[in-house]
Amino acid sequence: MAAPDPRPRPLDHLALRGGLQAPALRVGAERWTYAALDEGAGRMAHRFLALGLRPGDRLASWMGKTAFACIAPLAAARAGLVHVPINPVLRRAQAEHILADSGARLLVANRARLETLEERPEQAIALEEWETGSDALPPSACEPERLAALLYTSGSTGRPKGVMLSHANLWLGAVSVAHYLGLGADDRTLCVLPLAFDYGQNQLHSTWAAGGEAIGFDYLLPRDVVRAVERTGATVLAGVPPLWVQLAEQAWGEAGASLRTLTNSGGHMPEPLVRRLRALFPQARLHLMYGLTEAFRSASLDPALVDEKPDSVGTAIPFAELSVRRADGSVAAPDEEGELVHGGPLVAQGYWNDPERTAQRFRDGPGGKEVWSGDRAAIGADRLLRIRGRDDAMIKVSGHRVSPSEVEEAAIASGAVEDCAAFGVKDERLGQRILLVAVARGEHSDERLRAWFAAELPAHLRPSEIRWMEALPLSPNGKIDRAALSLEVRP
Repeated sequence: MAAPDPRPRPLDHLALRGGLQAPALRVGAERWTYAALDEGAGRMAHRFLALGLRPGDRLASWMGKTAFACIAPLAAARAGLVHVPINPVLRRAQAEHILADSGARLLVANRARLETLEERPEQAIALEEWETGSDALPPSACEPERLAALLYTSGSTGRPKGVMLSHANLWLGAVSVAHYLGLGADDRTLCVLPLAFDYGQNQLHSTWAAGGEAIGFDYLLPRDVVRAVERTGATVLAGVPPLWVQLAEQAWGEAGASLRTLTNSGGHMPEPLVRRLRALFPQARLHLMYGLTEAFRSASLDPALVDEKPDSVGTAIPFAELSVRRADGSVAAPDEEGELVHGGPLVAQGYWNDPERTAQRFRDGPGGKEVWSGDRAAIGADRLLRIRGRDDAMIKVSGHRVSPSEVEEAAIASGAVEDCAAFGVKDERLGQRILLVAVARGEHSDERLRAWFAAELPAHLRPSEIRWMEALPLSPNGKIDRAALSLEVRP
């Protein structure tokens, strides 16, 4: 197979990759050919500028997988704007943080979501009232290194931060994935992951890079996914481990016969689950992958090796450069554990308005900018990458990166907690679940705290278990002794 084209282009040119009358996008009853996708992106882009937005402004969208949400990344790119997708599962407080931090000038969201906000951008339009005119902008000609999107992701400390992704980052990511997955114009990707994730958004981009059809689909129950695969004849399905656990428990029958490509990222897939999926879909290629928002996708295991090496996430994908380093920066020996470091053109530009944290994670390397992942890993003598764990305290719940401090801040804000600490605990279905250890403040603290979490936090940020203590152990400097507390409370 020939190597993929390394020349990046403006992101909106993805609308030009398929045949004019070939199917490009399906959302519910709506159908878009590539000609219609290109025209739709152009008309939406023109409308953005008619509202007074200027190149470089941030445009936020907060909704499920509507046609608007699917086309907005291309339209924003065509207008020279920076797209800021907000995960629809987030609540008011998290959305307001993203809107304020990004400095979004326009928000388009469902009316019900808009009505929850206490603080909005200078322009906020309900999706139900959105109107696109007849005028359209032509394909853009911007520099590929220009900023195209801010994807907000949590780290081990602080609130979610905006990862700055250029046109080149997103374009080359789409081309790379389409290449190593072997996608073609006859592929139909059922897009079930949130579009605010790099993995979720790439469902669209990689499918369009291959000239295939992307199918936007929001589900409530795992059985809905089974029915959608059967109804649409989907050939590609991407998931995270908790979703695969649920899908593996379904009665598929002949419903999955059309699937040719399955992909996993966002956490380790246990070997028993790998075996179950291989038995359910013997005709499908299963790609076990690893990614990092700050460097997009990084590695993928050749499906031919999945049965033999299910503990690995493979080798670097096209345009990614991976190495395992010791603390002094030197390259680790085969099978020696170190920190996984990413280089190459898929590496993001840093964190939005946060030079301090950018300097901590993004460093100059021999071949250019590198990002130190915080993941402990080793490359074996077989040249395959294996993820061993993390250096920091970040919790990964159902594919979501959760900052312990974000959970702790929400608990303190409830008024029911004097002090607290959040930890990640291994969970077979979720990957990890959140354990909160807290000191009560006032009466009925447990009921008050749980009610607060239910009202203010999305499900993946809510602790599954709360343990109450009289006091938390402190270190000599007066801070919570997280190491001692962790040993005391972890199962």
